[in-house]
Amino acid sequence: MASTGPDPLFGLRNNFYIGAYQAAINNSDVPNLSADDAVERDTLVYRSYIALASYQLVISEIDDSAATPLQAVKLLALYLSSPDNKQETVITSLHELLGDSAIGNNPILRLIAGIVFMHEQDYNEALKHTNAGGTMELHALNVQIFIKMHRSDYAEKQLRIMQQADEDHTLTQLANAWLNLAVGGSKIQEAYLIFQDFSEKNQMTSPILNGKAVCCMHMGNFDEAETLLLEALNKDTKDSETLANLVVCSLHLGKPSTRYLSQLKISNPDHMLVGRAASAEEIFDRAVQTVA
Repeated sequence: MASTGPDPLFGLRNNFYIGAYQAAINNSDVPNLSADDAVERDTLVYRSYIALASYQLVISEIDDSAATPLQAVKLLALYLSSPDNKQETVITSLHELLGDSAIGNNPILRLIAGIVFMHEQDYNEALKHTNAGGTMELHALNVQIFIKMHRSDYAEKQLRIMQQADEDHTLTQLANAWLNLAVGGSKIQEAYLIFQDFSEKNQMTSPILNGKAVCCMHMGNFDEAETLLLEALNKDTKDSETLANLVVCSLHLGKPSTRYLSQLKISNPDHMLVGRAASAEEIFDRAVQTVA
């Protein structure tokens, strides 16, 4: 943004980054925005609706004449709401936009491409579009992708770029916490302190509560983790990360986890934990049949 004055979208962005999606939507009526800022505001609002699984609202409200970032966001809504056999059509449309020399380098379009290909677990394809960076969100997504690839060394390089640009930026702090969790060991306490700092300065959100809870589980504090996760569940009963973490936490506490796993199967049947549970059930069934 060319202006050196106050950033009119700072609060909206911050709410989105920490997972306060409804707050982002509720406080999106920002007056006197430039045309570019208005597009960014709409992009953040629609991405907040996507995070709340209101896919059809996004699809119906963004028409074909909308700006490139909004078209990209619409594709994300279509991708996440489509059955597996229809997602290829969305990916084809995404490639068409990326291949257009006039718009293919748009940062939001590249960000959405990275998100979609990360969902596809095609990390190399994701990095084709995100690795050049250019925005804090793209660098933060690169950190997530490299962590998924078990390349914490590359994730750390991306984090350093973010720290040089703005060490206090919300995404820089979050990326630092994600990397600390991935590295483990003594870094877990550092990650916990970052999430704790967020919880003291901002409203408690499901992603922040989950971050703290995962740190607690790594440190063996499963009772505290359960308390945090139940608080997160009260905020969003369908959040797949909360449900997955509750399954793991309950198992460590010797408590029943079946209900949380059943809820997870309904809310996110493609979640990694659901797949692992199904594989374990198949192995068990085969073992029983062999014995029988």
